[in-house]
Amino acid sequence: MAGALDGLTVLEFAGIGPGPFACMMLADHGAKVIRIDRPGGGGRTGDAGNRDILNRNRVRVELDLKDPAAIARIRELVKTADAIVEGYRPGVMERLGLGPDVLLADNPRLVYGRMTGWGQEGPMAPLAGHDINYIALAGALHTYGEAGGKPQFPVNAVGDFGGGGMVMAFGVLAGVLSAQRTGKGQVIDCAMVDGAAILSAMTWTFFGNGQWKDERGTNLLDGGAHFYDTYETSDGKWIALGSIEPQFYALLMEKSGLGADPAFAAQHDRSQWPALKTKVAALIQTRTRAEWEAIMDGTDICFAPVLSLKEAPHHPHNAARGTFVEDGGMTMPAPAPRFTGTPAPAPKLASEPLD
Repeated sequence: MAGALDGLTVLEFAGIGPGPFACMMLADHGAKVIRIDRPGGGGRTGDAGNRDILNRNRVRVELDLKDPAAIARIRELVKTADAIVEGYRPGVMERLGLGPDVLLADNPRLVYGRMTGWGQEGPMAPLAGHDINYIALAGALHTYGEAGGKPQFPVNAVGDFGGGGMVMAFGVLAGVLSAQRTGKGQVIDCAMVDGAAILSAMTWTFFGNGQWKDERGTNLLDGGAHFYDTYETSDGKWIALGSIEPQFYALLMEKSGLGADPAFAAQHDRSQWPALKTKVAALIQTRTRAEWEAIMDGTDICFAPVLSLKEAPHHPHNAARGTFVEDGGMTMPAPAPRFTGTPAPAPKLASEPLD
């Protein structure tokens, strides 16, 4: 099987983080992604770069972007490409002679994807930054963490990958569909600060409707509720509970024994949440994670063990679905989502560059 995106050609200007993630998503599902690396790869190729999961499923060429011959070769490649993805600061591609005006003149149907933290315009557009900065400015970082504690960032999933790479992959495909319909390409300005904001759309709904306190760790989905949080077990491991709906909450009460305490009857009395969380935490501490799994697995409590990276690939559900795969001794997430008619090919780590 060739994958759902068979026939799509994308030029990727090598970088780190969100751009490679977007191109991994496209390549996973059959797009031909040609990764343009600097000679030697700037530390991102060779053995280390080839074992970078984000670089999988690529065709790779090494070109010196300071060489006019390399620029000419890229312009030739662009003429038959559907899209490019670049992650330089605003103005860099223009100085290289590869700006949107040039490349869209070469190929009017081209989708020109620009991946940055702050976007192509605005007072912060030329400045450096990282995931933590983008999600901070978007208001997202403020919402992550325990009540009374400092903001806790979710590694770099929200800015780099959710708000960056995934939004870019969506933008490229939306742009290609538009170009197929209209014959006209366009520039995709994908800023991680914008992406982090759009990922928080539900939170903004709650906040706008007066259902979300602008204080972390006190709300339904941020660890404020006793029935939606993580708890440490007696063996130093953790479980995750998400028993929001009344029928799932009732099942939690039944299976855990907490229902014997009348205080738990008022599930949504926010004034009681801190005290109830203390009681839940004390109860969870009385058993190991495995013991809680034996009690709660296979029910609608909305329960899961908090698995480590080493554990996750071996969980029976993940193993049955093939959520993780291996290539070259590397365990990695399998392509997602799943397609019934055009399943993604088995992923392969990056190859050596073509001549």
